[in-house]
Amino acid sequence: MRPVIPFVTRISLDEQAHWLSVFAVHLPDMDIRPLTALSEAERQAASVAIIANPEPDELRSLPSLVWVQSLWAGVERLVSELEDMPLAIVRMTDPQLAETMAEAVLTFTLYLHRDVPAYRRQQDQRIWAERPHRLPQERTVGILGLGNLGALSARRLRANGFNVTGWSRTPQIVEGVACHSGPDGLDAVLSLSDILVVLLPLTSETRGLLDARRLALLPSQAGLINFARGAIVDTTALVAALDAGRLSHAVLDVFAREPLPVDDPLWEHPSVTILPHVSAPTTPSTASLIVAENLSRYFSTGEVPAAVDRQRGY
Repeated sequence: MRPVIPFVTRISLDEQAHWLSVFAVHLPDMDIRPLTALSEAERQAASVAIIANPEPDELRSLPSLVWVQSLWAGVERLVSELEDMPLAIVRMTDPQLAETMAEAVLTFTLYLHRDVPAYRRQQDQRIWAERPHRLPQERTVGILGLGNLGALSARRLRANGFNVTGWSRTPQIVEGVACHSGPDGLDAVLSLSDILVVLLPLTSETRGLLDARRLALLPSQAGLINFARGAIVDTTALVAALDAGRLSHAVLDVFAREPLPVDDPLWEHPSVTILPHVSAPTTPSTASLIVAENLSRYFSTGEVPAAVDRQRGY
């Protein structure tokens, strides 16, 4: 008999249907169903669930849960909402996610490097004028966060000629990248970064990390790309730096509140590019293989995959 695994999520019905169709192909030995399709006995017996932005109370209706497999890489919301539940939280660690993020980092670094926002403004004003061009090796890109996503992004930028420096909470080594750690290291990276890319997890230590003082350390006319979490950057301080002309442009894919409210002034800010949290979406075809491997091992051996450290928050 195939094990019954609840799929607990707040994503749209169309997205759910797509995931379920992919699961059917890659996990044929598992009976994966939406929570509403489970009997009470099946809910009572379930020891693992697949989740994507779940309603906490729905997980609490599964009293035998040992662990949950998240389809997303970010887990800070889960850690917060499931604080009272001692189950193991396993985040998505699909190598494709790092590839997708590195692609986005390179894309929008080039977007700022080639001054696309300024050309867009010139187009609006019907101005035909060439802007000064700098070579990639004349520009330094700083990356905050040198985990799997940050390290691959750094290597991709190096392969395209950029100088790259990076910062992480603990010392890391990435070939060709000037790596720093600790408070002094953070200030050093900020002071060098013509373009700053934020790829840090949101924790109690990183919330509000880029405040007015630290944003002021960036070189004049630096650009910022936030592909991490909105709460890491002090939005008020960022807008003030943009308005004052100290920073040139910000590419924001993440926000403290999502979706970004339609009346938020960031939508109309001339020095902000807004993306709808799309820098590194989970790819169902590859992520489902990770889920299949984790679940198969669990049902064969009882081994729970490496889980989130709730104290660290990731």
